[in-house]
Amino acid sequence: MHLLVTNDDGLDSVFLHELVHALLAGGHRLLVAAPAGEQSWIGAAKSRHRPVRSARADRGFGCPTWAIDGTPSDCVNIALAHLLPAGGPAIEGVVSGINIGRNTSLAFILASGTIGGAWEGALHGLPAVALSQDIPMEAFAELRAHDGQPNPELHATIRLSAQHAARLAPPLLAGTAPESFTVHNLNFPHPAHPGSPVRRTVPAHNILPRLFAPADSAGDHRFAFTLGRDLSPDEPLTDVAAVAAGAISHTVLDYRRLGH
Repeated sequence: MHLLVTNDDGLDSVFLHELVHALLAGGHRLLVAAPAGEQSWIGAAKSRHRPVRSARADRGFGCPTWAIDGTPSDCVNIALAHLLPAGGPAIEGVVSGINIGRNTSLAFILASGTIGGAWEGALHGLPAVALSQDIPMEAFAELRAHDGQPNPELHATIRLSAQHAARLAPPLLAGTAPESFTVHNLNFPHPAHPGSPVRRTVPAHNILPRLFAPADSAGDHRFAFTLGRDLSPDEPLTDVAAVAAGAISHTVLDYRRLGH
């Protein structure tokens, strides 16, 4: 397939690089258009009030690669309108990820820049997949402390998850009708295994208050992450429960169902 790949953690994310390598190894043709820097928790935002710059970038992928100083939605919008090689084949689907951290539950799905990038593809009438990797809090802190470079154990899980993504995403894209306003949201467990099962899920119902600390002496409130409180019933299986049990969570986000 000819796929557009983006993310919200930035073009230099190891998680993105492993995904790109796995998709290329699967024989797919790619255009990579990712934020120049991290754009987490940005949702589907677009940079309306400033110009957005795109520039060719070489990350050794061997496919057209662009760094864009905007949001994931900016990246997809600009790439589809302006960055496709002239006379080349049309993009058949959008793949966004792999995100650093899971994007499960209602609390995180709407806030996710990774899902926002995939949703931008759906707004263009394309099938889309969002990919996210669950990471324990201590591993996330270690990743941040080492400038995004994972330790060998985490890197092995990322690589396995990328291989799962390259196996799962293309048939999901191919099986999704155009202009169906659908995003497939896949979340990979930690650790990932070659035989990690795939489970169909629904978003968990998380209450998520108090994401900012009290004001400091300067009056500044700083972001303070929390997973919130899960109010989900036991059935049907939620994305949070599936990932916690070591499964790959597959939630179909059909935006036409809003209001039903």
